[in-house]
Amino acid sequence: MRTPPVPCLWFHDQGESAVRFYVDLFGGHIKQISRYGANMHMPEGTAMLIEFSLDGRDFQALNGGPVYSLTPAFSLAMGFDTQADLDRIWEALLADGGQPSQCGWLTDRFGLSWQIYPNIMPTILNGPDKAGAARAMGAMMGMIKLDIDALQAAFEGRT
Repeated sequence: MRTPPVPCLWFHDQGESAVRFYVDLFGGHIKQISRYGANMHMPEGTAMLIEFSLDGRDFQALNGGPVYSLTPAFSLAMGFDTQADLDRIWEALLADGGQPSQCGWLTDRFGLSWQIYPNIMPTILNGPDKAGAARAMGAMMGMIKLDIDALQAAFEGRT
């Protein structure tokens, strides 16, 4: 018997704060927190491993110290049906020190990279209208936060 693979996010010492933020924002829950004991490399009582769930997917967060850092080589991708939902999550993830990038990518204040995109993107980019897909891709390449109406307009040739 085995468990399915679970992504483990390495934080210096902000894992518990990050998890509480993600759980509040996305409606997940914390399953368990293991804490450092006396005479360990973090202060006693500091969260060591936090097991949590977001939208039914399990994750772990480890406060492992400054040995490793999160990079954009690993990101969480989330799609949204409406611009209002996309905007809300985008702004929440950028709050308090997050950094926007290009094409719907950002890094939150904890260093975790995210791809925030409209749910229509896979259909637009992988559908039979290759010219429309190219126009939408061109429009997306010029965006920071993705704009659903502008992408749809580019796909349909209305720009």
